[in-house]
Amino acid sequence: MLSQIDIAEKKTMGVVTRKLLPFLMLLYLIAYLDRSNISVAALQMNADLGLSARMYGIGAGLFYVTYIIFEVPSNIILARVGARRWIARIMVSWGIVAVGMAFINTAEQLYGMRLLLGAAEAGFTPGIIYYLSQWFPSDHRARAMSLFYIAAALASVVGLPISGALLEMHGILGFAGWRWLYFIEGLPAIVLGFVVLKYLPDTIERAGWLDNAQKQWLSGRINAESRLSTEKKDKSWRRIFADPKVWILSLVWLLQAFGTIGVTLFLPQILKGVSGGTDLVVSLLSGLPFVFACLFMYLNGRHSDRMKERRFHLGLPLFFSGVLLIVCLYTGTTAAYILLILSVALNWSVTPVFWAVTTEYLSSGPVAAGSIGLINATANIAGATLPLVMGHIRDLTGNYNIALWIVGVALMLGGVLGFVTARMIAGRKMEQFNRLSVDHSGVDNA
Repeated sequence: MLSQIDIAEKKTMGVVTRKLLPFLMLLYLIAYLDRSNISVAALQMNADLGLSARMYGIGAGLFYVTYIIFEVPSNIILARVGARRWIARIMVSWGIVAVGMAFINTAEQLYGMRLLLGAAEAGFTPGIIYYLSQWFPSDHRARAMSLFYIAAALASVVGLPISGALLEMHGILGFAGWRWLYFIEGLPAIVLGFVVLKYLPDTIERAGWLDNAQKQWLSGRINAESRLSTEKKDKSWRRIFADPKVWILSLVWLLQAFGTIGVTLFLPQILKGVSGGTDLVVSLLSGLPFVFACLFMYLNGRHSDRMKERRFHLGLPLFFSGVLLIVCLYTGTTAAYILLILSVALNWSVTPVFWAVTTEYLSSGPVAAGSIGLINATANIAGATLPLVMGHIRDLTGNYNIALWIVGVALMLGGVLGFVTARMIAGRKMEQFNRLSVDHSGVDNA
């Protein structure tokens, strides 16, 4: 039998989930599509612009250089001016740059536009993560994060085949297929940026779709959890760089990013070399692993919340993702593809659990927002360097085997470190939260 508090929680979180998550998922789907569609465009673009694998790697990686530079300040600004205005600014600016990618003619122009795209989009993902942490209490957070990050996987499930189909527009109005791809896929970000201004509330108090009792309950719960945060000890921005746990979390996310960035950006080219299929077939094959990534993310995040356990749900999937990636290099084509699917799915499945651990530790405020930006920016070092390394290895050896070994080892190390980190951080936070839950009825009635 549910208590009145449980009923209020269920109803309130149901409304919040329905009103926020589908919209935020759509925004992230578009963001991830514009960031990663270069992997499909490369099937035609590289030949048109005379790009080697190494040059393509430079272009793919430069996005992350400016993304890293502007990540932390962008997230601090978001916390100060509000998510609604800042996310709208990010989306409109990156949409304009994404459309502009259709008009590049040289490698140098590609490099410049990827730098601009990274600067424009910087702060979007950690900003949304911070925003979600202000709406979803701890025991709802991993599931919410899993649903949000499913949008990134869906960007590959849906986006890769759509991108492959757009390549088939080659020659229409004298425009190359890859140019149509950039042009058409960049427009939704501009439109949705203006929708954000109308739809997204900055705070719980400004949410017109919550009644007063729901606002009071949710604000009380979030505020009560914030009092457990280490941020209460020091509100200085210097804490962003001085907290060793933030740097440990950054390292875990960096190692995990070897898989999400390294495999994603090169998957169509890897499968093209193995299968020899058409661009459309390759894009469909590239999208299938992310169907399973969606499923694994949801199940892992939901189970982690239910069990109130983080370390196994973070460490084990990441470790075995690396193992399977390496094993697939030594099996037949069909078996290798199946193992690759499982590796991608396991890698992505840790995402909601990682951010649940992180936001449980950091809680709220500009310092928390800046710390989330730092963690995400550190991970994007993989994006700035790995594509160049992988492309260089491909040019030297004729395949990606050594590069995938590097990725696999990084994922295994990330799994071990993630297990230890989650045990150190999330275990303590769960104990604190359990104590809070026992006394929460007093908070609700205050």
